[in-house]
Amino acid sequence: MPRILVTNDDGVHSDGIHALAAALRPLGDVLVVAPHAEASAIGHALTLRRPLRMEHLREGVYEVDGTPTDCVNIGISKLFGALPDLVVSGINKGYNLGDDVTYSGTVSGALEGALLGVPSIAVSLARTDGPYDFGPAAAAAATIAALVLREGLAPRTFLSLNVPPGRPKGFKLTVQAKRNHITIVDERCDPRGKQYYWIEEGENAWEPHDRSDFQAVRDGYVSVTPLQPDMTDYEALAKLETLALEDTPCDSPV
Repeated sequence: MPRILVTNDDGVHSDGIHALAAALRPLGDVLVVAPHAEASAIGHALTLRRPLRMEHLREGVYEVDGTPTDCVNIGISKLFGALPDLVVSGINKGYNLGDDVTYSGTVSGALEGALLGVPSIAVSLARTDGPYDFGPAAAAAATIAALVLREGLAPRTFLSLNVPPGRPKGFKLTVQAKRNHITIVDERCDPRGKQYYWIEEGENAWEPHDRSDFQAVRDGYVSVTPLQPDMTDYEALAKLETLALEDTPCDSPV
């Protein structure tokens, strides 16, 4: 049976991770290793300056007082003892579209799996003010997980799924959307008159693109975006190569 590690950034007590684990159990042996508390927007953080503790909550479910990246590393090294067949991170409460993947703890859980050599998937669901229905997102994740277990993924590649509200129309293969992201920093004062700051999402204007993840969920489809940790800008690299930069002395004006 395939071995599947499930993590998230909403915390081990989030209903989303347990809906995901239940949907994946027909595919293999599932272990949940997730943060003790919510770790949203923590990105690819790795805890290096304090000890980490893992607790066994019940059969197949563990919590770690750290980040999603911590959970993947501890789960693989201390519970699996070898690389699992699949890492799945989610189901996140809220989309991780476009540039937001760089902030996302959910996406980073899958990123860490890919860096370690494991096919990995991140799953995010549209935010709602009412109760979450994780069923369609869990079913979509299980469909993609079965495909990945059967067909594999290219090395250092992982998939980011974003699921619209309600019942999706199907899947769309997508690219990351681009937007004009303006962050608002709200300045306030505490009861003792000391200033503090609250970072808000601010203004978001998405650039039109008929194959973007944003457009797919807007049209009612599950977006499936293949991602990789390589952030090299190859177009810029080619341009810099024409400038003979490598032949220029370090103390010479270019």
